[in-house]
Amino acid sequence: MKKILVTGCAGFIGSHLCEKLLAQGHEIVGIDNFDPFYDVSVKKRNLDNFLSHPNFSFIEADLAERENLKDEFHEGVDLIVHLAGKAGVRPSIEDPTGYIRANVTATQNILDMMKDRGIKKMAFASSSSVYGNTKETPFSETMDVSNPISPYAATKKTCELINYTSHHLYGLDIVNMRFFTVFGPRQRPDLAIHKFTKLIREGKEIPMFGDGSTARDYTFIEDTLQGITGAIDYLFQNTGVYEIVNLGNNQPVLLRDMIAAIYEATGEKPNIKQLPMQPGDVDITYADISKAQKLLGYQPKFDFKEGVKRFVEWFDKINPSIP
Repeated sequence: MKKILVTGCAGFIGSHLCEKLLAQGHEIVGIDNFDPFYDVSVKKRNLDNFLSHPNFSFIEADLAERENLKDEFHEGVDLIVHLAGKAGVRPSIEDPTGYIRANVTATQNILDMMKDRGIKKMAFASSSSVYGNTKETPFSETMDVSNPISPYAATKKTCELINYTSHHLYGLDIVNMRFFTVFGPRQRPDLAIHKFTKLIREGKEIPMFGDGSTARDYTFIEDTLQGITGAIDYLFQNTGVYEIVNLGNNQPVLLRDMIAAIYEATGEKPNIKQLPMQPGDVDITYADISKAQKLLGYQPKFDFKEGVKRFVEWFDKINPSIP
């Protein structure tokens, strides 16, 4: 059994990860600041699934405030999975300073704590957004990602850089995991599959930005978890580690096909309003996962339509009052 610190533990990915790690027998310390980016009650409901578990302890803290990292919660921690941060491309354009604080400053504080407390290992949540509008596909970890097209992407690239600096200076072992459009039960309400399902169930039209030809490498939550736990195992088994790995599905889905899959899963008739493309949006995300397969034994298994079906079933279960 290891003691693992999970930041952002009440979020979509974080709550699923805590459940998985607890089931594996680990001791988990979870941190979340209940950022009001979306309804805090959603995050508290996520926590309810494991808050009373005997091997779980929870701390509400803002990691961008250095003094919040002085408590004794990190004593004996073997590894950190750093998932916390402000997410979302479009909101970052409205509040770049807030994203720098929540993502870059908080990550630097974590790195400083690791150095000071002798915690040597971290799996970090980066993002496919760092690839920007790279024309070559699929996206490989060796590509130049010096041209982010949103503040969110810029913060994630910055975090990868400061992670490398701490690896170089202090010998920290770090795996940067570039997530590709994770979806499934508990997905954030601002993300497309969740937002579109809600609009459909409410009998409203859904917006389609552009002609529907943009594509995302949708990755079901269970596959992403397999990648994260693979990164954790890799870190425990190796030293001198600094790696960047794509955790995607390697099968981009067109926007119009994603919308069609949701309508199919809900059994409703399409009602779509086409709108102009949004600033900061990329044309495609498409993961080359060969490195993750080699290093982490990563192998996504979930079919996209099956994943959408599972999401809709979860959505209907927690929203019985929506017609």
